[in-house]
Amino acid sequence: MGKPGKSGKLKTNRSVAKRFRFTKKGKIKFRRAGRRHLLGAKSRKQKRRMRRPAYVSKVDEKRIRRLLPYG
Repeated sequence: MGKPGKSGKLKTNRSVAKRFRFTKKGKIKFRRAGRRHLLGAKSRKQKRRMRRPAYVSKVDEKRIRRLLPYG
């Protein structure tokens, strides 16, 4: 088995790690979806807003932090 008194390490969810980044203040930042193709159908304003990073809401933050234990 393992040595007594030692607990296992938590695994980082790699798909979540590639999609989210932590800011210095601890917020979770991500890129908006919809910037790959079919951009002609979207307005200039919509495309401009998608350029800016977005932040995870407080409701979803707990779930993402659980998937990124060492983030």
